[in-house]
Amino acid sequence: MIGLSTYAFFWQISERAPEAPGLNALLPRTRELGAQVFQICDYPPLQTYSDAQLADLKKNARDLGITLELGTKGVQHEHLMNYLRVADRLGAKLIRSMVNAPDHRPTLSEAEKLLRTSIPAYEASGVMLALETYEQLSSSDIVALVESVGSKNLGICLDPANCVANLEHPLAVIDRCAPYVANLHVKDFAFTRRGGWVGFTLEGCELGKGLLPYDYMIGKVDPEARGINQVVEHWLTWQDDYEKTARIENEWNAHNLERMRRSVETDSASRQRTAGEKQ
Repeated sequence: MIGLSTYAFFWQISERAPEAPGLNALLPRTRELGAQVFQICDYPPLQTYSDAQLADLKKNARDLGITLELGTKGVQHEHLMNYLRVADRLGAKLIRSMVNAPDHRPTLSEAEKLLRTSIPAYEASGVMLALETYEQLSSSDIVALVESVGSKNLGICLDPANCVANLEHPLAVIDRCAPYVANLHVKDFAFTRRGGWVGFTLEGCELGKGLLPYDYMIGKVDPEARGINQVVEHWLTWQDDYEKTARIENEWNAHNLERMRRSVETDSASRQRTAGEKQ
């Protein structure tokens, strides 16, 4: 399935928005765009929701036919258990996290011990924990961590764009992580020259217009066959004003979902042809 993250509405829910919409307001907008998944990722207000508010959010998502996912940072046991509780209240079956949190940077050995402590509860609840690829930790280290823990409920959230800042090539990251992928963050990117042609800026762009090898990634990971959701994120830099920034953000959401939808339809048609040829 394809969907949107709160990062797809980054500026619209930021402090720069004149009136930021809440999660319940984003759900129908997600559905109107034809998305089936909404990932609540790094959204601090969620931690203040009461059980009643979580139940209301779950009901609204269910009524709209939207699957909820969660996203956070860190592998501390108490934190992961808290998010597992929230996932249970929302009916979410996937939580994306990162090894490092703003206030905690464990060694790989420490991270492994923490994950081994938490993963049994995730296994019992049927919730997948997906560690995201990003520049603070090499993709090789993330793969090694997932392999060491060795749980069917610990996988990788693949986002090749993040690893560029660590001088990792997207194709190499995709090849290395593909067998362990449990979630896909779809975020295209490009290098643009800075003022005076001095240096470059690494920033987002519409899907298909940058350096993300999207078709290669889809072919390698095969998300439809493996039941892996694709979630749109952006690196949209602030434009001249809020109205312009929000408009572009919404345009990118529509464009990226349509591009992904065509990919899914093409893949489905190809599978049907192959199945027919075998009969």
